[in-house]
Amino acid sequence: MSTWIAIGVTAAGCYLVKLLGLSVPAGALERPLVRRLAALLPVALLAALTAQQTFGDGPHLVLDARAAGLGAAVIALVARAPFLVVVAVAVAVTAGVRAL
Repeated sequence: MSTWIAIGVTAAGCYLVKLLGLSVPAGALERPLVRRLAALLPVALLAALTAQQTFGDGPHLVLDARAAGLGAAVIALVARAPFLVVVAVAVAVTAGVRAL
C-alpha cells in the first residue's frame, strides 16, 4: 500500500510543479539567465543520468562494457555521426565487450 501512496504523492507533486511553472509571469521567463538555464539544465541532467547509469551499480563505482559503449558513442559523436549510427556503435561495442 505504501508504494501506491508514494506514486500518488509523486504524481500530485509533478502536477503542482507543472502548475507552478504555468503560473510564472512571462516577463520572468524572458530574462537571459532564465533562458540560458532552461537550455542547459536538461542537458546537464541527462548527462548526469547517463553517467550514473553507466558507472554506478548501487553504492559501487563500476567500469564495465557500458563504459566502453559510452566511449565509443562519444567518439562517434565527435566524428559527427548521425544519431542512429551513434546508438548502433554504442550497442555494438557494448555487446562486443560483453561477448569477450
